[in-house]
Amino acid sequence: MGLYGFSKTDPGTSEYEEMPGFQAPPATGKSVIGLKVAPIKQVRVALIGLGARGSGHVMQFASLFPDKAIVTAVCDIQKERADKAVEKLKAKGQSAVAYSGKIDSWKEMLKRDDIDLVVIATPWRDHVPMAVYAMKQGKHAVVEVPAALTLDECWQLVNTAEETQRNCMMMENVCYGDEELWLLNMVQNEVFGTLTYAEAAYIHNLNSYLLDTKGYYDFWRLKENIAHDGNLYPMHGLGPVAQYLNILRGDRFDHIVSMSSLEASLSESIKKLPADHPYANFKGTIHKGDMNTSLIKTHKGRMITLKHDVVSPRAYDRINSLAGTHAYHQGYPSRLSIIDKGHEYLKEADYNEYKSKYKHPIWDKLKKEIEVNGGHGGMDFVLIYRIIDSLNNGRPMDMDVYDAATWSSVIPLSEVSVSKGNIPVKFPDFTRGRWKEDRDLGIMKSI
Repeated sequence: MGLYGFSKTDPGTSEYEEMPGFQAPPATGKSVIGLKVAPIKQVRVALIGLGARGSGHVMQFASLFPDKAIVTAVCDIQKERADKAVEKLKAKGQSAVAYSGKIDSWKEMLKRDDIDLVVIATPWRDHVPMAVYAMKQGKHAVVEVPAALTLDECWQLVNTAEETQRNCMMMENVCYGDEELWLLNMVQNEVFGTLTYAEAAYIHNLNSYLLDTKGYYDFWRLKENIAHDGNLYPMHGLGPVAQYLNILRGDRFDHIVSMSSLEASLSESIKKLPADHPYANFKGTIHKGDMNTSLIKTHKGRMITLKHDVVSPRAYDRINSLAGTHAYHQGYPSRLSIIDKGHEYLKEADYNEYKSKYKHPIWDKLKKEIEVNGGHGGMDFVLIYRIIDSLNNGRPMDMDVYDAATWSSVIPLSEVSVSKGNIPVKFPDFTRGRWKEDRDLGIMKSI
């Protein structure tokens, strides 16, 4: 069986729809589209996972103390990380309790009654069990990307959020990038005209880091690449594109076709490892091809090209391309062309005029805080600010559990397509039909 439950030898092109997760299970709760909860003046935050992402999150949530949030508890399997976070919080005037040492220390922490929001920044396979447990304990959950790895896990998140009426949001930080919000604002102001296609990617050379003994805990991300072939990490490129195209707010992903190249880069790197490296004698098969390219067609006929490559010696790129009948944008570096302004990208002065006119106002509102707290150029802080501000004011979060499930579902769906000879594979409808409703994105409604 493949890593996400699909046999690599199953014949045919449509029997996959009979597999678990493709058909919507009976609803066991009420939709959480537009979910509002009572305002929380000071959000009490607990964090699980204090590695590369979680350690940064600790300080960004701490920066919102005392007016908006307070960190009350932290947890990591490695005691030194939990203790270090507590010391950093103490320097910021917050007395958090540390949990560590046991594989399920996080469960003990989540039984506390002084937690409103649980932040999950652990290896991918822990995301759903932790988020589901948190919601069942009455807490809101925000989860690092990807939110889920299988269709069954996607439905677990959706059903639990609906049953408990708790928020479950994926922490897709790129949706809060300056460039991405600028494009979104132009789309909303009809600068692009009718949108037709987009291109997105996660191209990030992690080859050496995947094999670094001080990198990912217990080589968890390397293990995903060894065992699984598909688009493993679509959200950073796809999340902003989904918002440009109003996905689940009048349009939806209809089907995906996915194809992978041969695998070579990791195998060659493993052959060069020193004899004392844990993977020096690895003789197994690495399933993940160096490049995966997926095509997604939406209900309205738009097309998305989505790429994933974390092993090639290639410069970082999310592409961030968007085409409409009136304008086109290409990222890395950012360039813009407009229908009535010639056949080339805009000159610097004209480009800056559009950048100034349509810059999303939250980047000006939070300018000083962004400079101090940063995180991927500031997008991390904007993300965390918006999460807390939504709870402070009793507003729906900018992204919901249906976004999390839909964007994450690309992972198992791409595996089905690759394993079955690059066939088209249908997306489940996690909204159970409510994607047809034309509703605003929160980040465009209230700043």
